[in-house]
Amino acid sequence: MTESTRQAGEVDNTPAYSVAVRSLCEFTAKAGDLDLRFTPSPSALEGIAGHAVVAARRSAGYQREIALNGEYGQLRIRGRADGYDPERNQLEEIKTFRGDLERMPANHRALHWAQAKVYGALLCRERDLSEVRLALVYFDIVSQREHVLSEMHDAASLQAFFIDQCQRFLAWAGQERSHRQVRDQALGTLRFPYPDFRRGQRSLAETVYKAASTGRCLMAQAPTGIGKTLGTLFPLLKAMPGQQLDRIFFLAAKTPGRQLALQALTTLTAPQPDREALPLRVLELTARDKACEHPDKACHGESCPLASGFYDRLPKARQAAVERGTLDRAALRDVALSHGICPYYLGQEMARWSDVVVGDYHYYFDFHAMLYALTVANQWRVGVLVDEAHNLVERARGMYTAQLDQTAVKAVRRDAPSALGKALTRVDRQWRTLNDGQSIQDVSSPRPGDEGYRVLAELPGKLVTALQQAVAAITDYLTEQPDGLDAALQTFYFEAMQLCRIAETFDSHSLCDLTLRPGRRGSCVSTLCLRNVVPAGFLAPRFDASHTSVLFSATLSPELYYRDLLGLPAQTAWLETPSPFSAEQVTLQIVDRISTRYSHRAASLEPIVEIVAEQYAALPGNYLVFLSSFEYLEQVAARFQARHPDIPCWQQARRMDEAARQGFLDRFIARGQGIGFAVLGGAFGEGIDLPGDRLIGAFIATLGLPQLNPVNEQFRQRLATQFGAGYEYAYLYPGLQKVIQAAGRVIRTEQDRGVITLIDDRFAQPRIRRLLPGWWTGLKLP
Repeated sequence: MTESTRQAGEVDNTPAYSVAVRSLCEFTAKAGDLDLRFTPSPSALEGIAGHAVVAARRSAGYQREIALNGEYGQLRIRGRADGYDPERNQLEEIKTFRGDLERMPANHRALHWAQAKVYGALLCRERDLSEVRLALVYFDIVSQREHVLSEMHDAASLQAFFIDQCQRFLAWAGQERSHRQVRDQALGTLRFPYPDFRRGQRSLAETVYKAASTGRCLMAQAPTGIGKTLGTLFPLLKAMPGQQLDRIFFLAAKTPGRQLALQALTTLTAPQPDREALPLRVLELTARDKACEHPDKACHGESCPLASGFYDRLPKARQAAVERGTLDRAALRDVALSHGICPYYLGQEMARWSDVVVGDYHYYFDFHAMLYALTVANQWRVGVLVDEAHNLVERARGMYTAQLDQTAVKAVRRDAPSALGKALTRVDRQWRTLNDGQSIQDVSSPRPGDEGYRVLAELPGKLVTALQQAVAAITDYLTEQPDGLDAALQTFYFEAMQLCRIAETFDSHSLCDLTLRPGRRGSCVSTLCLRNVVPAGFLAPRFDASHTSVLFSATLSPELYYRDLLGLPAQTAWLETPSPFSAEQVTLQIVDRISTRYSHRAASLEPIVEIVAEQYAALPGNYLVFLSSFEYLEQVAARFQARHPDIPCWQQARRMDEAARQGFLDRFIARGQGIGFAVLGGAFGEGIDLPGDRLIGAFIATLGLPQLNPVNEQFRQRLATQFGAGYEYAYLYPGLQKVIQAAGRVIRTEQDRGVITLIDDRFAQPRIRRLLPGWWTGLKLP
């Protein structure tokens, strides 16, 4: 939904608010319970294929994807009808599905009819038809059968229905138009909330504003401590009125990044002596498992009280939510529960009506990205801010990777309902065929310990087909048994469904690999993985859909590495902001007499312990020691505590929850003394802020290179083929990015002083030192 704009002096003939047919009907025609039992729907590719099959069955004169639009008062309604047969005078709304159509909730069917009727009204008006037959064509993607429901409607009745929907939406549209005008007027006069910018922050803000003004993407490498969050949000908010931006999406990899964004937005919107609070609607999106009030209940009205009557109570909750203004997790929950509806799904609804949405990367970048889907469906002009964007490479790879273990099939097959036995047996049989004749000893091994890993030249088609059939069978079973599945079968279902969807897009950007291990009686069991290597092809449409995207981080070098892997547009601009820090603030030491390579680790333990102890004795305070793995960390920490029991120590543990992580950080008190041991690239390697003397030094006893293993070697080969830089893209750049991020914990403000000690002989190599931050000068080699 977007608002049309006019230049001063123009005649006011253009409708002021534009809405898609689907969005209009979802607003006006949804009623009753929230009900997710008739799910999951077919994938996007399955839906496209289903529409194509239906269209191919029609006569030669059949018209597909008909663009329709109309006006009512200050509304402009637009959309694309699926198909029209002029010979039969039949307008079709095609819906793909799987399962038992009889179990489709009535409010789903009512919504489909509403869309068909609005399209019918628009078609009759455009083509001067007196009547039209409307057909809901439900296409079963499993059986490839069509189920058609049709009704004849005269143009007058369709026009009356159309007017009724528009009138029900008009009051809300008027409120939205008024909010947009007030918001844009306020943003036009927005001032930076502090007397001065930090050093480097003004340059960042100006470049973000220029990128938005020219509709370009921007990569901004800016050091820790200059206020990147505020320095990107402020200019993009300033650009909203002039660039007619509908939404800003602030996307972060971790919770601290989202919290910083919410804090910055609170600062920007707070009332000032010469103005009231900024009328900005801010929404924080929270993961479903964290927002769910009844995790023991299913998402339908017969099970969950917050799903019962959800759409009937939604209008008042939606109105209360927009009046609230800022909807962080707590505020959203408060509004939802006060109206008796689900907080998570109220958040999904409010994404349509908020000015700034703060959430995780996946809401815009993954396969099922809600914000991306809304942007495309509603033709929004959006500005996207990607916080700590160096994380997007690995996160995106994970979004487009899927794996399934054969033992999961065997386990669910034993305990599955009889209705699923045939489908699961077929999967098990095809998997055994794939493994047939393979034992651990038979698989060629480039390195000892890699015997079970192999890359398949192509997808195992018969196994994937069997998995697709199993997913369809489980979906059909769910429609008959809506109370759900047991935990193991549900996990298998979701993993199999993800693998099947990834298989639909499989290409040279990914690997298909099989990891075998010994089973019973000399057989093999295996794990099948479709592993994304280059996510660029998936991300590029997301960047293209935005008016402007800004990716910012302290570590976006080398520039070409991120351009290649993230699929950024060719005209993407680059900014490297000078650091506000100076070499005088940090003592940088490179210890090049120690190797931290895996084969040398035993010999490195004692020297590392003594280097840390000597520095602590020379300058007591709080330090962090970063190691490459938990095993290495535990060895060094144990040796250190045995040698120096008088020095307080604490260490990162495996699978720490949020409270434990906070407890680790709470040990770093002002003027404190002690050593914290952490894993490089883990929870404490970035995104934490320990200014002043809460942290005065860091030891990084690793180059941070990913582990040398068969998977990473395949990455190296694939990246070398595509970009000619296999070792750099697979190992060196990802490793040094973690080193620089960890070292960045030490100097957080222009008043900080600290020590950074890099422990590994490779840090002395010229090509490594060239990749370190430019302000790290005057290197000291003990």
